[in-house]
Amino acid sequence: MNWGSASEFFAMGGHALYVWGSFGACALLMVAEPILARRRRSNALTELKREIRARQESADETQT
Repeated sequence: MNWGSASEFFAMGGHALYVWGSFGACALLMVAEPILARRRRSNALTELKREIRARQESADETQT
């Protein structure tokens, strides 16, 4: 497609809301996913450390 001006390009032949909305949603998800993945990883590591500590304390109690 050829556009005669920048406004025609941004109008996307009358489909601007769909096209730019899709780009916006994709960009938002691409920013949010690494943040959420990092948070999930941190929570999982915290829970794992808590579980390891609880198992060690339980093992210490049974040895005593």
